[in-house]
Amino acid sequence: MGHDSSPTDDLRLFQTGGHACGYWPERDARDLVLDPRDPRLPHIYPQALDWGFRRSGDIVYRPHCAHCRACVAVRIPVAEFVPDRSQRRCLARNAEVEARIVPARRTPEHFALYQRYLEARHRDGGMDGHGTAEFDQFLVGAWSDTRFLELRAPATADAPGPLLAVAVTDRIPTGLSAVYTFYEPELHARGLGTLAVLRQLEWARREGLRHLYLGYWIDGHAKMDYKRRFHPLEAFDGRRWRPFPHSR
Repeated sequence: MGHDSSPTDDLRLFQTGGHACGYWPERDARDLVLDPRDPRLPHIYPQALDWGFRRSGDIVYRPHCAHCRACVAVRIPVAEFVPDRSQRRCLARNAEVEARIVPARRTPEHFALYQRYLEARHRDGGMDGHGTAEFDQFLVGAWSDTRFLELRAPATADAPGPLLAVAVTDRIPTGLSAVYTFYEPELHARGLGTLAVLRQLEWARREGLRHLYLGYWIDGHAKMDYKRRFHPLEAFDGRRWRPFPHSR
């Protein structure tokens, strides 16, 4: 995975055994995983994102299924992004929502929102039983430069406003990676998932970062379809990043 002088020449990769796919449970899945004991992971991680990998806890992985190539890594080139009409409406509808970048540390407020979200969105899917240990293991990496982007209703004179959403976000020198977002499930009309991406893009633009990595898009999967609505979008084909074929 590198040229002769690359510090990743001796990088070790492992292939997992078969397991139920997190997106299509009836399918068998496998992943490629970077050696989790490699002390260079914090330095390798930006390159791994460029290779189509993702982070889950301290694990950096990429789907590697024998008969399926449905998972396509996608990213937004920040400087070129222009919100469409629907996204502009989302921003206007949530103009009063305040964004705060805070350390990636679980609080009771974060965890309560996370539980409500999983109960509504992933009931009987394996995640709805997550406790505090699973929250930390899944979202808070030991070595990653991670922040929580909080979205809150307007503050009062003596207290912050109610927590509406949390976008778990990794920062690398050239970009941001949207690891996971959870939000108040009853506030459908606000479009909080879309708003979280738009606010991450604002964050990346303020800091002059090049890309926002959105993880995997899967054709035909309803929960992944929102990603193709961000334009322009780039997709990793296994060798290089190309314009997303479904972009306008």
